[in-house]
Amino acid sequence: MPASTPTAQSASLDYVEHLAEKPLRGERLSEAEGLLLLETAPLPILAQAADKFCHQLHPEDWRTYNIDRNINYTNICASKCHFCAFYRDPYNMEAYLVDEHTLDRKIEETLEQGGRQLLIQGGLHPLLRIEWYERFISYIRDKYPILHIHGLSPPEIVHISRISHVSITETLQRLRDAGLGSLPGGGAEILVDSVRKEISPAKANTQEWLEVARAWHEMGGSGTATMMFGHVETLANRITHLERIRQLQDETNGFTAFIPWVFQPTNTLLASKVTKAGSSDYLSMLALSRLYLDNISNIQVSWVTQGLEIAELGLSYGANDFGSLMIEENVVAAAGTSFTATLEEIQEAITNAGFLPKQRNVFYDLLS
Repeated sequence: MPASTPTAQSASLDYVEHLAEKPLRGERLSEAEGLLLLETAPLPILAQAADKFCHQLHPEDWRTYNIDRNINYTNICASKCHFCAFYRDPYNMEAYLVDEHTLDRKIEETLEQGGRQLLIQGGLHPLLRIEWYERFISYIRDKYPILHIHGLSPPEIVHISRISHVSITETLQRLRDAGLGSLPGGGAEILVDSVRKEISPAKANTQEWLEVARAWHEMGGSGTATMMFGHVETLANRITHLERIRQLQDETNGFTAFIPWVFQPTNTLLASKVTKAGSSDYLSMLALSRLYLDNISNIQVSWVTQGLEIAELGLSYGANDFGSLMIEENVVAAAGTSFTATLEEIQEAITNAGFLPKQRNVFYDLLS
């Protein structure tokens, strides 16, 4: 192989195929190599390499799914991200803050369907200080101790820290003491500040997002990482995002999974500027994520944004997890995407892909 990475124009098909199989040989892709693959590799080459690498990491004959409920405790948000169709201003007729009765009803429905986890996320509410979140989380923990609370993305943590005038570390410690169990990777979008300034200028920057994840991991906590792509970013920006996630994972080993998903432009401020990325773009990004993130065990498909058929296909493009039944989803739905699935349909999709479906928890422990 050449000593330096060739350009997209000069790379031969043989070189690209050999490059895609580096992780199978125990070698790590560089940023330049990752970009070259994203620019030039035919989808079948990426798929084959990612599927082989996934089987190397996960030789078992099953693939996993989760059952949880996404509870958006408020849609009031000071960030007003250009890519979001879910947020509302405080004075909007559709603005809300979840009440106790509604919360209990949602949780009891989750338990009835076999869910043992809540995904708690909301807007950056301009008035809610850390004491409100402590009460909210401890209420769930005390009343429903069987449930694991997977909640509050890094931008929410940064916002709570700022409005409450406490450090990131103290914010995380207090929320963990209240019952927070793990940290979702939402709000990452693309971890490049030039991109973030264009699509979410009022939200946590790259270093702040990474700081929250690092601090949580150093406390012994774990969580997921995400990427929302297909908007204003370049292919090089995507690779930079993957590199920053990989570097932090080298440092802390705190990420349990990575979830890439495609931006949904409908009803957002970017709708007139962005065409929704197609399934081939999604699958190539999914496969490259598996190859590049050699230190993150699990890659999750996004049936919520892609539908069951593409998600099923994703299990042969490097993913080993089908994500969650997601009893409730509001943010993507607000952007005009409304794929739905029953538990039986998720299990059938995994079976159709050639695997046994097995339920897991947020830590990827199998549940009976």
